Amino acid sequence: MASLQALFSDPTAWAALFALVVMEVVLGIDNLIFISILSNKLPESQRARARRIGIGLALVMRLALLSMIAWLVGLTAPVIDLGWTGPLVDGKPSFETQFSWRDLILVAGGLFLIWKATKEIHHHIDPVPDEGVFDTKKPAASIGFSAVIVQIILLDMVFSVDSILTAVGMTDNLAVMVIAVLVAVGVMLVAADPLANFINRNPTVVMLALGFLLMIGAVLIADGFGVHVPKGYIYAAMAFSTLVEVLNMLSRRSKKRQAGG
Repeated sequence: MASLQALFSDPTAWAALFALVVMEVVLGIDNLIFISILSNKLPESQRARARRIGIGLALVMRLALLSMIAWLVGLTAPVIDLGWTGPLVDGKPSFETQFSWRDLILVAGGLFLIWKATKEIHHHIDPVPDEGVFDTKKPAASIGFSAVIVQIILLDMVFSVDSILTAVGMTDNLAVMVIAVLVAVGVMLVAADPLANFINRNPTVVMLALGFLLMIGAVLIADGFGVHVPKGYIYAAMAFSTLVEVLNMLSRRSKKRQAGG
């Protein structure tokens, strides 16, 4: 307890905690959007439970990775070298050809995210019932629930690795990282149901969210190849698109009121 008191009597520790909490919350948006879209494919009675399990697993994975920081940092060491370089841009290779386990995880996660978002977009554009695991008319709804949890676990792993490596790059204080992760996951837990319900009530928002997932998947793949896209650009684009969609929703609502009046 005394060590924690000494830690948080240091203003730099508070500054690091604030910056890391903001970063972790922002990074958690990707994870939360994916969980919301997947959980909305389930029968309504199972959705909240799936979201709680998904966010709980995200917390467990992040804390487990924090307990293995030395091993996690080792994931950034190259394990595959293709032996050639990409085209030079300003005298530097445009992308890396040495891949670490972190790079491979990000590329695999990005490909999975793009595949899943593309599949969901196709389902919304051409909503022909499939005989897949998400057919809520099937009596064995638990199969759909299990499939959703498995997919959430896969993406939780990718987002957790990215989240904790970001935390390690911002501070070397384990207590600050643990508190930031707990706060960020707490925010995710509070926001999960309202976000999922909002997405479910507004079909156009579903397509916007799926577009976000496509973009995030592409950024993960680029990051795996050493092309680092500043995340500020990504979230600024997401915020701007969301603002435009909110204006569209307000416009449609106003027209409905006028037509009804």
